[in-house]
Amino acid sequence: MIVELVLVVLAYLVGSIPFAYIFVRWATGRDVRLEGSGNVGATNALRSAGWKVGVSVTVLDTAKGSLAVWMMLVFNPESAWLAASMLAVVFGHCFPPWLLFRGGKGVATGLGAFLVIAPLSALAALGLWLVMLAAFRWVSLASMTATASFPVLLQLVDRPDWVTLVAVAAAAILIIVNHHSNIRNLIAGDEPRLGPGFWR
Repeated sequence: MIVELVLVVLAYLVGSIPFAYIFVRWATGRDVRLEGSGNVGATNALRSAGWKVGVSVTVLDTAKGSLAVWMMLVFNPESAWLAASMLAVVFGHCFPPWLLFRGGKGVATGLGAFLVIAPLSALAALGLWLVMLAAFRWVSLASMTATASFPVLLQLVDRPDWVTLVAVAAAAILIIVNHHSNIRNLIAGDEPRLGPGFWR
């Protein structure tokens, strides 16, 4: 049990690596928290420093989510410990101690964790994200829709135990709640769409 607890703490620390902050600072010398939406995540990194930085941050944020859960999977594949690692890595991304607990929204990191726990369901949610983005060009709406769909897809496709389902639902709720400013902007009609006017 000691090793499992260490891996959960390690998952939180891995999740807390603020790649958006690091890459935007490296590429532009600016603080991503003072740019665009102020979010320490891949979308704001894209807006603040261009597509190369945005893609790099997306890949690394996804990879850290997968890595954290994979480490637990290798050592102890019990669903409760996998769920704990998944929640820890998402929580670390959203609340990194290095940035005074002001992090990203958890979409890419959550995807990475979900890919290890239930790859088919995660890929289906990613497909829904792509469809929503192509249809409406709102990254936030696509992200929230795909995140909300994942627990449903998980239940339909993988039939997980209740621990996994509850943990995934909790992670999805956290990610959606972190989009509160986007929800307000969508309601007000102020949310930027992906396209020429997205970078500002």
